[in-house]
Amino acid sequence: MTAREARPLAPGAFARLMQPFEPFEPHAVVAVAVSGGRDSLALALLARDWAAARGGQAVALIVDHGLRAESGTEAMAACDVLKGLGIEAEILRWSGVKPGTGLQAAARRARYRLLGEACRRRGILHLLLAHHADDQAETVTMRAARRSGADGLAGMAALVERADVRLLRPLLGLPRAVLTATLLARGVTWIDDPSNDDVRFERVRLRKAASDPAVLLPGAGAARAVLERRLSQAAVEVLEVDDAGATAVDWAGFCELEADLQARLLSRVVQAVGGRDHPPHRDRLAGATRRVVAGAARGKSGKGQDFTVSACRLMLRQAPVGHRLRWIVRPESGRKASQPLVPAEFFACGGPAATHVD
Repeated sequence: MTAREARPLAPGAFARLMQPFEPFEPHAVVAVAVSGGRDSLALALLARDWAAARGGQAVALIVDHGLRAESGTEAMAACDVLKGLGIEAEILRWSGVKPGTGLQAAARRARYRLLGEACRRRGILHLLLAHHADDQAETVTMRAARRSGADGLAGMAALVERADVRLLRPLLGLPRAVLTATLLARGVTWIDDPSNDDVRFERVRLRKAASDPAVLLPGAGAARAVLERRLSQAAVEVLEVDDAGATAVDWAGFCELEADLQARLLSRVVQAVGGRDHPPHRDRLAGATRRVVAGAARGKSGKGQDFTVSACRLMLRQAPVGHRLRWIVRPESGRKASQPLVPAEFFACGGPAATHVD
């Protein structure tokens, strides 16, 4: 999906994405980690409107890692853009000697440390991060190349509770194209981080070689990484969040997937939503996949075709807008998933309680 094909996030949609993270304090002040790029800038705008509607405020925190001569100027430019949009912004600088190896990991640790310190100083309890569905797909692919176990393939969690701040990722269920379309619709420009083109970093190499991950992931893990990449991209294309915050599978998009991807994707979804430690039995999964594909064969409304598998209830329903058919996946009656928001649930191979942060 491109930004031209995507629709901007509808009014009220971000409030629904934030709802599972409740409760928030009255007149909540939230922090947003902002780089100046399109993803974090879109999140800052959405958070600004969400907080203002509740009598609160969104504060942008910009980390200047000081890794390039231009970084300070770029941080100031991002700060000016935010202030022009009515968003308070603060620049946090990573000072001191930078390591010669493991630079990206060290920068990530420093970033979270600086963000956490700023939140403590300001008395802010909620830190919003702009990771989205495409980031999640890349995360899973990289972890597939490093480890073969299910735990190693878990993606970023939507919510991570720390001692003094909550890390919230409300955009995990949205593709980047939607965020870009949201900025374009508002006439907001952004600054793309030059490090996004730096091939020294694994995520950049993966992005540039997305059509052939085996090129950068040689060896025994290459085949698994290629498969995970295909599965991740399929999920970005067909998984959605419905108006009630439940996972939804676009029926038409699911039917266009290869049979092997259909079964694997459905397995990940029901395992995470149902909170099971193991995927469905092969025979039950095959039967469930056939029922999902059959979809609307018995009627346009889709009603009357609900069924259960692996502690999940699957319900075929028409979307309120456009009347597309979607399979809504919820925990079976009487069950409740332990993670409050799992918009990219199929990534949580060890169940929805997994809390991994990248």
